[in-house]
Amino acid sequence: MKYTKLGNSDLNVSRICLGCMGFGDSTTGQHSWTLPEPETREIIQYALENGINFFDTAIAYQLGSSERFVGKALRDTAKREEVVLATKFLPRTQAEIEAGVSGEQHVLNSLDQSLQNLGMDYVDLYICHMWDYNTPMIEILHSLDKAVKAGKVRAIGLSNAFAWQLAKANAMAEYEGLTKFVSMQSHYNLIMREDERELFGLCAEDNIALTPYSALASGRLARLGDVQTKRLAEDAYAKGKYDATAEQDQIIIHRVAELAKKYGVSMTEISLAWLLTKVASPVVGATKKHHIDGAVGAVNLTLSAEDVVYLEECYQPHNLVGIMAQNSYKTKDAKQVWTR
Repeated sequence: MKYTKLGNSDLNVSRICLGCMGFGDSTTGQHSWTLPEPETREIIQYALENGINFFDTAIAYQLGSSERFVGKALRDTAKREEVVLATKFLPRTQAEIEAGVSGEQHVLNSLDQSLQNLGMDYVDLYICHMWDYNTPMIEILHSLDKAVKAGKVRAIGLSNAFAWQLAKANAMAEYEGLTKFVSMQSHYNLIMREDERELFGLCAEDNIALTPYSALASGRLARLGDVQTKRLAEDAYAKGKYDATAEQDQIIIHRVAELAKKYGVSMTEISLAWLLTKVASPVVGATKKHHIDGAVGAVNLTLSAEDVVYLEECYQPHNLVGIMAQNSYKTKDAKQVWTR
């Protein structure tokens, strides 16, 4: 395994981050494909044995049970100071707004609940899961700064936001003397490269670490043919988010398979080796040990410049999907008041 500093923080993270959305109580009614606690522990222990020290979960995953399972596994199998644990909080709910819960209260309440779920005193990276269009970002920044100063959070990150939003948030934080975001977690992989237009330039300029999710495009970059998994059979969003570009994406996917054969490795290793030339630490979900084997193998696989061009040259623009597609229509109505 190789390691890197996470942006402007002092967090030393493995080049692979283990995504923990696949862990949690499958009886919550949210997802049926997640792993129970014993299997979660087994996968996390295997990740640790292979040098992965960076783990990403969220309060939203399986109604908090992902945090509970991950927290227990890490407490039982690792020293706290040797792992970097990230979790995420959601925007305020309409019920909270109507009850008069402020943006600051919401974030701090969410953090305390996550710490309780995890069974820990602090999280290393606390991530705003998505831009809250009903809460001024300055309120969120004040609450995150309080959490950092209280020792409950070491660094903060942002997810599912546009480049202008990240730039604005960090400009506000700098002006107000508050903690700035050190990482961005967005939807980016070999067949979804829209973030290269603006976000990548901003992050490179300001040394903000990129830790993208959907690193293997829900399995499409890991195997040829129609992807059939329990998750895709159940999750209409995960199944359909690449349907509109399936034909053009297949050209790239077949090139991944071609290079995998050339190097004698898996398609996972080729796809992630390419991704590792672009970002600090991709979030890679794993529910089986061989998923971790492929991710770890990619860290030590070096693609030639010609290979990189070969993989990239057929890419065509994609429309935004999921959260970012929904949010693109909200911008004009965003309540982002910043006063002193």
